[in-house]
Amino acid sequence: MKIQTDTIAHPLYEGTFSVGLDKKFNRIDRDDPPAEGALKISLNPFLIQSGDKNILFDVGIGDFGEDTSTDTIKENLDQLGLTEYDITDIFASHLHYDHIGGLAGRSNGFWELTFPDAQIWVSGNEWHKVIEMDEYYDDEKTEFVHFLDAKADLQFLDDEDQPYPEIAVKKIGGHTEFSQVLLFDDGKQKYMMAGDVLATRGEVNRKFAAKYDFDADQSMKARKELTQKAYEEQYTVMGYHDSHHPLFNLTEYDEQQGYKIEAV
Repeated sequence: MKIQTDTIAHPLYEGTFSVGLDKKFNRIDRDDPPAEGALKISLNPFLIQSGDKNILFDVGIGDFGEDTSTDTIKENLDQLGLTEYDITDIFASHLHYDHIGGLAGRSNGFWELTFPDAQIWVSGNEWHKVIEMDEYYDDEKTEFVHFLDAKADLQFLDDEDQPYPEIAVKKIGGHTEFSQVLLFDDGKQKYMMAGDVLATRGEVNRKFAAKYDFDADQSMKARKELTQKAYEEQYTVMGYHDSHHPLFNLTEYDEQQGYKIEAV
């Protein structure tokens, strides 16, 4: 495997979608508005190349959207000179299917791991909660998570954990009961990814309660703490659902105007 001497992060844009109450991800152009009453959601798994590791923070929707498949993330990796076999580690911010759907697909008619050689790091508490459900969304997605449970190289994270010197995770709750912030810091580059708790640039200076959150008050609290941490400790924020500039820095703060945001 090629050793990456300088840490580099890449958003792996999978598309933009209109998502209504039926929870179907219908593809739209990234500049288009969503359908009436629907949310506009873009998907950006993130690749971090560092030393002998190729790390993914979340993996997209896989086969579970309209006109989507695990081919998209493979094609995005190919454009960077990598294959699915080069991925060493995958960290999940939480276990909603638009964040972990890319872990397995069945384009050949049966479930197959998308990244056969990767360790998959998930919240142990959240994983066990999902596996114990009678149904994870529907029959197809329930089959999907049980396939992963049987075949994937799952590594279970505690509520606060540091599996590698450069990677730390911490339970923040809010969006799901066990949502995690994923932190990368190798002494040179610093990245923060918090799933849907801090998902776009537009959320940085807004105070809002989201109906889709498990605990909206906790999300608001965590969002405020994370933006302050990103600013004070100079983390580049990874906005998983941002449509145009998913990597950004917070460079200034004003009590009236809030944070100044600079796209990377």
